[in-house]
Amino acid sequence: IITGGCEKVGSLLRIVGQRLALGFLTLVVVSFVIFVAVNAMPGDFAQAILGQGYTEEAGDAIRKEVGLDKPYFVRYFSWLGAALQGDFGTSFAQASFTAYAGTGTGSGLGTVAAQLAPRFENTMFLATVAATIAVPVSLVLGLLAALYRNTIFDRVVNIFTLSSISSPEFFMAYILILLLAVLNPLLPSLSNIFDGMSFADRLNRTLLPALTLTLIVTAHMMRMTRAAIINLLASPYIEMARLKGISPMRVIVVHALPNALAPIINVVALNLAYLITGVVVVEVVFVYPGIGQLFVDAVKNRDIPVVQACCLIFAGAYILLNLTADVMSILSNPRLRHPK
Repeated sequence: IITGGCEKVGSLLRIVGQRLALGFLTLVVVSFVIFVAVNAMPGDFAQAILGQGYTEEAGDAIRKEVGLDKPYFVRYFSWLGAALQGDFGTSFAQASFTAYAGTGTGSGLGTVAAQLAPRFENTMFLATVAATIAVPVSLVLGLLAALYRNTIFDRVVNIFTLSSISSPEFFMAYILILLLAVLNPLLPSLSNIFDGMSFADRLNRTLLPALTLTLIVTAHMMRMTRAAIINLLASPYIEMARLKGISPMRVIVVHALPNALAPIINVVALNLAYLITGVVVVEVVFVYPGIGQLFVDAVKNRDIPVVQACCLIFAGAYILLNLTADVMSILSNPRLRHPK
């Protein structure tokens, strides 16, 4: 028994190690794609900063200050090596102003990590609030829709979720602003979060964008839960449970749900990743001071280090949650540990 248990643990650790190695390799490849795409953005950063006061001397000084005069691959490997250590460099906007003013190096000012830390915390708070609402609601709706399939309740839930999933994020945001902030002033339309706020005030300002994200991601999770459970209801062991006189709700919760966890976990993880990586539009609409708003501002200002760091964080969060879903699916279904 002990030998068999050790073999199972070793097999599981080997699978997890393979997934982590693959995830790291994927992140490195994605980092190169990010670097190439961001540096291919049109426009000149020095001209955008200096505007009408642009001269060749001032532009060259700014490019030298921020390192844009170095060879392409030197810049990439330098950025990647520093990013793996948690150093995303210095914001171009901060460094360039120092160089333009002629006050020496600006490398110690405006680090990207310092800008990202509070914004990432705000985004994680928004994603946590949305996930706390969306995951239980979607699972309950999916279970009830499977239990009462082909009824009026099932049709209404499907129509509602299809409508929400088919609508763009900004449209759902403006509808909620109209209903909950203008016609019925229950929640603030702008999410101006700042340090020192109480948890209640912070939650109140975050609730409207969180509800917008909830309406978007609930549909995916609810429909996958419903489909996974209905797919199992025709199984022989489910029929046997029904013949024994077990209640339909107990059949679904106790017998069907555990075997449907793998696809449900995958879709939940994908939507949790969306809550982190897909908040850009929602944060812009509600002026929420998160990483999505910082990303948009950095693209507007052509602040390449900030854009690269935001993209890398989005990619890392997406890969990490996918790996987590993969491992949890393997743990919930032992058959996945021994693929044929």
